[in-house]
Amino acid sequence: MTILNTAIIGGGAIHGCHVNALRQIPNVALRALVDIDSVKGLALAKDYQCRFYQDYREMLLDDSIDVVHICTPHFEHKNMILAALAAGKHVFCEKPVGMNSSELADIASAAAQAPGRLGVCYQNRLNPTSLRIRKELAEGVLGKMLSIKAVLTWSRSGAYYTESPWRGQLATEGGSLLINQAIHTLDLMQWFAGGVTRLKGVVDSGELADVTQGEDSAMATLHFTNGARGLFYASNCNTTDSPLWLEIHCERGSLLLNDNVLWRITPGERRKLATDDSPDGSVKSYWGLGHQQAIRRFYHAIHHPESTDFTDICTAGKSLKIVEAFYRSSQLRQWIDINN
Repeated sequence: MTILNTAIIGGGAIHGCHVNALRQIPNVALRALVDIDSVKGLALAKDYQCRFYQDYREMLLDDSIDVVHICTPHFEHKNMILAALAAGKHVFCEKPVGMNSSELADIASAAAQAPGRLGVCYQNRLNPTSLRIRKELAEGVLGKMLSIKAVLTWSRSGAYYTESPWRGQLATEGGSLLINQAIHTLDLMQWFAGGVTRLKGVVDSGELADVTQGEDSAMATLHFTNGARGLFYASNCNTTDSPLWLEIHCERGSLLLNDNVLWRITPGERRKLATDDSPDGSVKSYWGLGHQQAIRRFYHAIHHPESTDFTDICTAGKSLKIVEAFYRSSQLRQWIDINN
């Protein structure tokens, strides 16, 4: 099998998950790292034994690079994706794929005409508990879904924003809590229920108002395509990163995700179905365990053009549209319809 040469743009914290995943995939070689910080970038490239570029556009001129991973701040995603696709590369991008529906449309148009494939990292879809929830719902043992309740409370200090000035700025992050942290939970909710048709939400900022232009707390009621109702609450003002609490109420019982463990609860029985903790007993990080699987699936799709078993631009756009509707609803104080 042909070796795929890969480049990573962005040497921030998340890029390490990509490096570790690439090391586990056969016939893949990390050939280049790009970062605007030449001191940090050169040190990383030396450690990875690959080339270093300070300008991603120079890297894209290298015809030997087959796949580009984008691990940069949100505001840079669109231009980097468009440039990489135009250069004939396959592209795997961290979420969000863009900052709004206008950028989403431009990226989707370019992806439809490009020879390379575009994948977006929604790794929490591949958590063992997420996959088991999908299986349980597909089998229909619990009957019709009635509602989904999700509570996500994480901790973000002022330093989280001040040490990376692009965070918390509307022009560079596109929002705050919703578009950065909670977008994964909103994606899971809509994925489990077949999409969102309308929502009414409120965002606000309290504890972190001095360091972010965006929200640090959000809540919403959602209506799903399957007729179920959604209740959602998220905040970055907790003093610790608590695991996601997710409850799916159905006609004949419930699915409950609590402390990274999934339970099926029916009258007279509470059965453990799956856990997201590592086999060695270590607790799941807030990034989840799915980066390796998500990246592996994308590379499988590169080798097998018929494969659609990865998060593409259309799928990634669903949660971005929900986030955008959430912001608009809060601003207008009214229900917003969503056309997926």
